[in-house]
Amino acid sequence: MTKKIAFQGEPGAFSHAAATNFFPGEEAIGCVTFEETINAVQSGRADFAVVPVENSLYGRITDIHHLLPESGLYIIGETFLRVEMNLLGVPGATLDDIKAVQSLSVALGQCRKFIADHGFRTINAVDTAGSAREVAQKADKSVAAIASRFAAEIYGLTVLASNIEDAAHNTTRFLVLSRDQKEAPAGNGKVKTTFVFRVRNVPAALYKAMGGFATNGINMTKLESYMVGGAFTATQFYADIEGHPSDIGVQHAFEELGFFTDYFRVLGVYPAADNS
Repeated sequence: MTKKIAFQGEPGAFSHAAATNFFPGEEAIGCVTFEETINAVQSGRADFAVVPVENSLYGRITDIHHLLPESGLYIIGETFLRVEMNLLGVPGATLDDIKAVQSLSVALGQCRKFIADHGFRTINAVDTAGSAREVAQKADKSVAAIASRFAAEIYGLTVLASNIEDAAHNTTRFLVLSRDQKEAPAGNGKVKTTFVFRVRNVPAALYKAMGGFATNGINMTKLESYMVGGAFTATQFYADIEGHPSDIGVQHAFEELGFFTDYFRVLGVYPAADNS
C-alpha cells in the first residue's frame, strides 16, 4: 500500500525533493505550514513527515525546535539535501531573454552574485516552488524562477543555468517523523539519538549535566537552547549525540544528566545519514 508523506511547501519544493529521496515511489502531500505538516501525521492523514531542521548557511529551523518536542511524534530517520539553485525559464526562453527573477527572498539572497552579474530585477515570492509554478503560468519569456531542478520537471520549465548559488556547501538536514516509535537497532551502523532536557535551577547545572558525555566519550553533535512558555528563566535544550541508548557510555551519560535535570525525553533513535 502506498504511504503518504507530508512536507511543507508546494510540489517541487526542496522539502518535496527530500521526501521523495527518502521515500521513493510514495505519495507526497504538500502542506502550507510546519504545523499543518506535523498535524497531518498526528491526525493520520499522512504516515510520515519530512521536515527541515537545520541548514548549513542559515542554522536551525526555529519552528521545528519548538513544535517537535510537543508534537508526540518520533524521529525515525534523517536525510541531507544539497540545495542547488537553478534559473528556470519557460520553454523557448534563453538566458538573454531574462530581465527579472522571482523566488523566495532567502533563495534570491543565496544567488546574489549571479543576479548582480546579469543585472536581473528581483521579485520576492513566498517560496521557490510557487515561483516556478507562477512563472510557468505567466509564460513570460522575460521572467525566470530560481528553484530546484525538481520544480523544473514538475512545471515544465527549462533550466537556463545550473548551480547558480554563491555557496557550494549549502545543505539542509531533514528529519523523518512518525506517530510510532521505531528505534534503530544497536550495533548495526552509526546511530544518532536526539533528546530534549531542562536543567535544574542550581549553579553550573548545564556544565555538570554535560560532563557525563565528555567523561564517557560521547560525541554531542548538536546542542541548541530555546525558551519555553514565554519565560526567560525556562530554557529547554535540544541535543543530538552519536550513539545508542543501550550503549554503556550513553547509559552512564544519561544517568549523570538525570542528576541535574528536571525534564528529559528522547525524541528519536535513528540511523545516521551520510552527509558526504
